[in-house]
Amino acid sequence: MYSMTGYGKGEYREGGIELTVEVKSVNNRYLDLSVKSPRVFLPQEELVRGMVRESISRGHVDVFVSYTDKRERNRSLCVDTELARAYVLAAQQLHEAFPALENDVTVSYLLRQPDVVRTEDGAEEDTELLEGLRRALASALEAHRAMRLAEGKRLEEDLLARVDTIERQKNAIAERAPAVAEGYRKRLNERIAEYLGGKVDEARMLTEGAIFADKCNIDEELTRLSSHIAEFRKIAKSDRVGRKLDFLIQEFNRECNTVCSKSNDGEITAIALDMKNEIEKVREQIQNLE
Repeated sequence: MYSMTGYGKGEYREGGIELTVEVKSVNNRYLDLSVKSPRVFLPQEELVRGMVRESISRGHVDVFVSYTDKRERNRSLCVDTELARAYVLAAQQLHEAFPALENDVTVSYLLRQPDVVRTEDGAEEDTELLEGLRRALASALEAHRAMRLAEGKRLEEDLLARVDTIERQKNAIAERAPAVAEGYRKRLNERIAEYLGGKVDEARMLTEGAIFADKCNIDEELTRLSSHIAEFRKIAKSDRVGRKLDFLIQEFNRECNTVCSKSNDGEITAIALDMKNEIEKVREQIQNLE
């Protein structure tokens, strides 16, 4: 069982490269991934996203990448003459449109324009930097997984304890339920006897009692609750259980609502309302699970 909330940090420190990757996640219904990294890593964004998707299936995830490159390397410059020519042409057109303005385009001016001069070495060709990114991200994801697993264990203990409480409440309702119909029959006998001076049609009373017992019978709901409780404990042993438990707890709530509406007994209704409160606490906790 994994929590959706977690944090992990990974570092790579070799050969003059100092690279740090941080992974942070919070609750979200689906996987919502945001990658924030220097421009040099833009060609590798899909690699980062792929590694994250292999480790995390749900939640809002932020990945932060920062690095310092202290390596001594020979760098060469690449001049985009076509782009420079476009800048010159644009300046000439502007001068023709506004002849009163001086056309002061110089080589220095062109060097300052974006992408006219670029370094030839990029992250896609820098295998050492790419390897550092892979290793730092893998380390961050492993630390993130360990934290989510530890939090998931705490959530599992809390959820199973609450399910135990729900089971005790269900058992208390099951013990009380048989007495409801019998109590109704006795009260009905007493009232009719009071009105009719002791003359009671036993056959009619038995029929009325049977009809009431059928209307307020909650055996099926209690049986389904027992089945849901067993299934909850079974699913809780798996890793990624959030969606399954979210669906299952809705079934818990449905059966509890039916018990409240059919019981026609104050004591059972009170227990069922306490059960609904416990079910709601379980539902809230499940929203934290992957």
